[in-house]
Amino acid sequence: MENGKILVITSDKLISDTLIIFFTELNFKVLSASDGRKGIEAYKREKPNMIIADIELPIIDGLSLLKIVRKADQNIPVILTTTFDDMKSIIQAMQIGAYDCIENPLDLGKLKALTMEVMKLNKEKERLEIESNPINNKIDDDIIIGKTPKMKEILKIIGRISSGLVNVLIEGESGTGKELISKVIHNSGITKGNPFITVNLSSLPETFIENELFGSEKESADGIVKIKKGKFELAENGTIFLDEISELTPNLQVKLLKAVQEHQILRIGGDIPIPVHARVIAATNKNLQEFVDQGKFRADLYYLLNVFNLKVPALRERKEDIPNLVIHFLKKINKELHKKVNKIPYEVIEILKKDEWIGNVRELENVLLQAVVLAKGETLEKENIIVRNNKSFSVKINLNDVSLTSIEKEHISEILNQVKWNKKEAAKLLKISRQTLYNKIKFLSIIQT
Repeated sequence: MENGKILVITSDKLISDTLIIFFTELNFKVLSASDGRKGIEAYKREKPNMIIADIELPIIDGLSLLKIVRKADQNIPVILTTTFDDMKSIIQAMQIGAYDCIENPLDLGKLKALTMEVMKLNKEKERLEIESNPINNKIDDDIIIGKTPKMKEILKIIGRISSGLVNVLIEGESGTGKELISKVIHNSGITKGNPFITVNLSSLPETFIENELFGSEKESADGIVKIKKGKFELAENGTIFLDEISELTPNLQVKLLKAVQEHQILRIGGDIPIPVHARVIAATNKNLQEFVDQGKFRADLYYLLNVFNLKVPALRERKEDIPNLVIHFLKKINKELHKKVNKIPYEVIEILKKDEWIGNVRELENVLLQAVVLAKGETLEKENIIVRNNKSFSVKINLNDVSLTSIEKEHISEILNQVKWNKKEAAKLLKISRQTLYNKIKFLSIIQT
């Protein structure tokens, strides 16, 4: 994993080349600029973790550059290089806010130690920033968490497509948040306030899916026609979200094609076409183009659904977003479990960043749910983290010792103890009926302590 980003600003090409090789071998991404003006441009564009610059630079000197950087950011470490006897410049540099001044010729051993010290402090600042972030009860469930370029591109596309009723195909691995993105599209434009209807096409038999999508009409013996509206009708002027579209049978692909193409459906048992107006958003965890190439999915339906395409990156492709995702999920989990776990040490974030997250964002949320249940105080400790699929480190808790049943039992027990076993109040907090609570107490063998 990359240690960080360093900007080297010097007019001496030999020194520049040496530092690029030196820091690259230490697993840093190295940027370079040959004068002060280019250095400032690179700083604004690249947002490095550290700057190393000569005091004597063309166009804009090192001290002036330091002033400009300090005005924009009080925290980024800036190390200036100078001659040993340049006392006045050294004093000025430290007054302006240089992290350190080191003399030429550079001692690479000393520079390495100084750099590692800087990066350690940067990590501590990140830890404190995460810990001090207020994890309160203000939660927006329909929000996309992510600042990486791929996620920003998705937001831009949403901005373009949400003002019209164009069809959208969302592709991505399971657990990446495809339904969440579809809700954001729905709530960001002209469909906001209208119904958002979800149909999971992988969990239903063909006959049931047809009934669910298009509805049915059946005349009883006394001549009364019983009508069941399908999801297309119920969506009205809103959005119908078709999850796992690749699982649709050939027969239903034909019927869906007709409905989307002609903006009308025919109920099962009916003979009068019903106009439908909803936007269609389809999602899949498969490569639908490959399905088309293999003859498993109709090309005409694919192109009809794929007016706009969104490819959602896997979590392992955007690990920089993990700290913000952790904070978002902890707010949500704290509210649901009535907990106050609001401190996340840096080492816990590092553990989470090391995992490959086969189950993506959904798996991260589940791991955090388990961790909050296991947490004894306000801090999420590394011992609370149970991460699957990670070969780079081990955890102290055996996965076989923890199950969803045990988590549920501990959660219900904790709520009961909080309300001193007032079952009416506990059921209210758990958002279940009292009878369901009684059944769970019996089934889980929960004993009052």
